[in-house]
Amino acid sequence: MHVPRWFLLCALPLCLAACASAPPPAPSAAALAPAQWQAPLPSNVPHHGDMGDLASWWQRLDDPLLVQLIEAAQNASPTVASAASRISQARATAVGAGAALGPTLDASASASRGIAQPATPVATTLQGGLQAAWEIDLFGTQRAALNAAQARQQGAQALWHDARVSVAAEVANQYVNVRACALLRGLAGEDARSRQETARLSALSTRAGFTAPAVDALARASAAEANNRLNQQLTQCDLYLKAMVALTALPEADLAQKLAAAPAPSAQIALFSIASIPAQALAQRPDVFSAERDVAAASFDVGNAQGQRYPRLALSGNIGALSYRTGGGNVDMNTWSIGPLSLSLPLLDGGVRSANIDAAQARYTEAVALYQAKVRQAVREVEESLVNLRSSDERMADTQTAAAGYQASYEATQARYKAGLASLPELEDARRNALAADTNVIALQRERLLAWISLYRAVGGGWAGPDANTTASTANTAQ
Repeated sequence: MHVPRWFLLCALPLCLAACASAPPPAPSAAALAPAQWQAPLPSNVPHHGDMGDLASWWQRLDDPLLVQLIEAAQNASPTVASAASRISQARATAVGAGAALGPTLDASASASRGIAQPATPVATTLQGGLQAAWEIDLFGTQRAALNAAQARQQGAQALWHDARVSVAAEVANQYVNVRACALLRGLAGEDARSRQETARLSALSTRAGFTAPAVDALARASAAEANNRLNQQLTQCDLYLKAMVALTALPEADLAQKLAAAPAPSAQIALFSIASIPAQALAQRPDVFSAERDVAAASFDVGNAQGQRYPRLALSGNIGALSYRTGGGNVDMNTWSIGPLSLSLPLLDGGVRSANIDAAQARYTEAVALYQAKVRQAVREVEESLVNLRSSDERMADTQTAAAGYQASYEATQARYKAGLASLPELEDARRNALAADTNVIALQRERLLAWISLYRAVGGGWAGPDANTTASTANTAQ
């Protein structure tokens, strides 16, 4: 049977399409994550918390001021604003890539008046038309570009959530530092007042001849040291406050007043649980999801570059209308056409298309390596947070016992000193031990809260990514 040549020509792209290679696959977090956490999980988590509790764990501190500060910082953060801008950019790119799959339609209109030829009357020409064009996506080239753009939009949206999580964790860290500094400031103030009173009594005793001048010098040195420590603590608290002002963009006077009125956070509360498999926990990290979307986009870019080697089939058409008026006469001419149906086959380009494929493959390899590193980093951050949390839990009882013991020893030594049964050096040693022990308690409470915040950030702050098959066009808008 004789097959027309035009049929073979039209069927050629379909035959070549069967030879098109598929883009490389993307790795999964489940394959990269460990089977279980190596560090022990928190053992005193209340209410059987789960990953969903992360999204609202700030309320567990029962501190409305912290929630207010986090919201203010997220609204003022340039990082969050920049991430939101990148979502808009990625969305616009995805819209452009999707438009390339459909036909385009352009309109044109023109008007002119003059003498077209010598010895002819003045003529008016009016012309309008519609031009349509459509490149048929035989090999999925345009579809690959759309999929890549949608993957990048999903990644940009995840990074917006990551920016919010980072800002929330940074504000919480500063908040804990401010509150711990306030406790240390109070402790240093009490110590300074106590040593100042001891120095005053010692001076009176020295002037009366009951205390040696060297002992009085020790009392005065101890009081000066305590006052110096208090001034250092006041400076540190002021620096923490100014850092909080920079984060939240709130007036310093108002913020200081609110912080002074707010209760100190409890260090004993367990904020959430991550007693889930590692892959599920890592899926809560928006930066890991974004890196996975980068791999998917790079994979689609490889498919797009491969598709450039194959023929391109395009269909065009137009509709035109022309009105020509001269010498009282009027001539109207309307035209239309469908076609041509054009097929272009790349033959020689000096290796440009092959180089583009190699470049796309290299970008894919880089994206995979970055994704794998991101997963490993996520595992490391979770494990380190769990280690720090367990360490602070295990040291809490001993630290509190030591503080209570040193405080009892100091009170007993102070009573003996007032009764003349203990020397001033003994009193200062007991006071120094009690102060160090109380400082360790506050520092450990601060460390425990910071470990919870670090764990919150390490597991993604409760963000839940969209399904991998859901396109960016159906994803929720970040703003």
